[in-house]
Amino acid sequence: MLYDDLARALSDAAFARDVRSADLAQLTDEQLGELLPAAHRVHHADVTPATWRTAMAVRQAADERRPRVSPDACRRLFEALVVRSRHSEWAVDPTPGVAALVGCAGPWPELAEPARALTESLLVRKSIAHPYALFLIAGLADDVTLRAVAQRLGEGPIAMDEMNLLTGLTPAERAVMTELDLVNTYIEPESPPEVWQKLADLPVYVDFARSALEAAADRADGIQSGAIPYLADKAFTAREVAVLGQAARVALLRDEEWLPEVCARLLPGIAVAPTPARTVPSQALLYELVRAAKEFPTPEAVTAIRTARSVTRHAGVPKQLDKLLKKVEAALAQRTEVALRLPRLGFDEEGVLRRPAGDGYAAVVRVTETAQLTWQKDGRALRSVPASVRRDHGDLVKELRDLVKRVDLQLVTLARALEGGMPADTGHPYGWWRTELAGHPLARTVVGRLIWEIETAPGAWQTFLPAADDLPDAPDDACVRLWHPIRADAETVRAWRDRLVDGQVRQPFKQAFREIYRLTPAEEETRLHSHRFAAHLVHYRRMRGLFRARGWTSRLLGPWDGGDGDEATRVLVSGRWRARFLHSFVDWADDDPVASTDWVRFDQRLDGHWTEAPLAEVPPLVFSEAMRDVDLFVGVTSIAADPDWTEQGPARAYWERAGFADLTETAEARRDALIRILPRLKIADRCTLDDRFLTVRGDLRTYRIHLGSANILMQPDDAYLCIVPARGRVTAKVFLPFEDDRLSVILSKAMLLAADAEITDASIRAQIDRAA
Repeated sequence: MLYDDLARALSDAAFARDVRSADLAQLTDEQLGELLPAAHRVHHADVTPATWRTAMAVRQAADERRPRVSPDACRRLFEALVVRSRHSEWAVDPTPGVAALVGCAGPWPELAEPARALTESLLVRKSIAHPYALFLIAGLADDVTLRAVAQRLGEGPIAMDEMNLLTGLTPAERAVMTELDLVNTYIEPESPPEVWQKLADLPVYVDFARSALEAAADRADGIQSGAIPYLADKAFTAREVAVLGQAARVALLRDEEWLPEVCARLLPGIAVAPTPARTVPSQALLYELVRAAKEFPTPEAVTAIRTARSVTRHAGVPKQLDKLLKKVEAALAQRTEVALRLPRLGFDEEGVLRRPAGDGYAAVVRVTETAQLTWQKDGRALRSVPASVRRDHGDLVKELRDLVKRVDLQLVTLARALEGGMPADTGHPYGWWRTELAGHPLARTVVGRLIWEIETAPGAWQTFLPAADDLPDAPDDACVRLWHPIRADAETVRAWRDRLVDGQVRQPFKQAFREIYRLTPAEEETRLHSHRFAAHLVHYRRMRGLFRARGWTSRLLGPWDGGDGDEATRVLVSGRWRARFLHSFVDWADDDPVASTDWVRFDQRLDGHWTEAPLAEVPPLVFSEAMRDVDLFVGVTSIAADPDWTEQGPARAYWERAGFADLTETAEARRDALIRILPRLKIADRCTLDDRFLTVRGDLRTYRIHLGSANILMQPDDAYLCIVPARGRVTAKVFLPFEDDRLSVILSKAMLLAADAEITDASIRAQIDRAA
């Protein structure tokens, strides 16, 4: 009945029933396929609004599903596209025809005539929006039509080489290539499009990717040597830039052994003119290759980008590369399988690099928790860079300072990569781990301060801390992985926390004190979603910055169409699980957008598609790590933790309520750390801990500091005390087992208030005296 009504609504303008609100899910895949030709024949200028809405509903349903299209319906669809192309001032989208071929329920029909007509209508357009679909369709016509398309798309030798490649592909392989038409490399994808993996699985395309990138590097070499005439930003055509970007993504995804050498030639070669000019051979290709590295980063690609950044003389390129490089480095931390591959950079086994600087002077870079550059004269340490070295060896000074920054960045990236592998329970062969991580001159400082466990027998794991323990005696193929507290009992977790604090081992990221999130009865009841972190008001810009830092992607919220809400997503466990966090734009507060938080949901990747999963089916480690991120987002960016918040209304009510609420898992871990830290402080006798507050006894008043927000209440009437301390002031004086800005703020406030009689800040004293 529904199918008949839809078919009539698409063909009979006098049909009175409006079926736009019908549930098209009732249609079978075959029925939807039969309706497609009529839906695509409809042109909005020639039909009633009801008919147009019906046609659009059928097209949208086809985009969301995979309808089965009979050979006859496929032929009629192509004929419909031809009719539309003749009556439309805009280029007709050929992708529905390609999708129909892919979903054809039988042998492809004879399509030479409509394919030729459709190709000719698209070739006359100024630009080609769907080049691969056009090539596939042209191949259904005849060789003359195919050559015409190849000539149009083959702008430049490398682009023509791709046309030759496409000519030799089977129709099914060409259909795979059409998926590239749907990829926009200028936006940040939620996750790497599957088309890159499909191309990476085609040996013929992998061979082309290598030849194309090597040809591009050869051209860059020719420009630099003068063998090829130089024209600024004209080294590659727009089509070649697109082709090379695609080839680079496939090569980076496969982590090809030949790629580092090509990148080391190509990126610097297109970043600087062969003349003193402040221009470059190709900004477009340079940025496209960096965007490719953002999707599939490797350490060697990062090095090549840094080299390109250092040699360019263009005024605007360094700033743009710096912005992109930050994204590449953040993405590298998420690509665990390659991010652990660190260059040694000339450091010896003890993590020391020495460079002579003439006249008995020498530079020493030593890596402990960070890299530190010092200077010596005949082996004696100096306080600063000698003036003669700065004068005569300025390039060396700059090189080593840059090296220190690079090493520190690599250590941060390594720590992020190791932490990013925790949800997947990533394991490593012990022999490789012992050589490439624990024995690496740079990596060992990160690896040594983390707790590891090695499988000594099936299901039996031995835990150890490399910085303090001898490495286990185990075979090279034994599995070693990071220890996670979710797999340990409470007594074991307590023992590790005590050991780290007693030994003053500061971990590169929170491991022993890591929060654990288990499914609650409320979440078992809601089944598909969690409201644990819903209904919070947050500083949106800060939260979006944390999204990027933690590997989540989201659209920008704001008071515009489509900007009222979004789901931030993070793909975990090598693409098998996805977490979604809903948040919505609320309003502006002093030009700062405020958002509200909502539910968290999880999806599982099944048969190439995301399927929503009940919370009880999410692996406990995946659930815990994703919920930990969301707790971080809310805890750090909530307006409840803003001591300067003055807005009134509902937001103020939330600030007062949430600023002193029960502790989350993150705040509980902070409290557990304080239990161990406070006895070591000079103010220990003035401090007590309860469930939610650190109470500090001063000479003038007694103060209660909330362990979640760090907000302060003064006794006896719980008057609010606003203090905004200088950040980083405490960490230099007090050992913290992990980095936590809020913990530092709490301790700095406690130290200040324990000596409240000595406070000279007029604003703080006025608040204390007023409440006295």
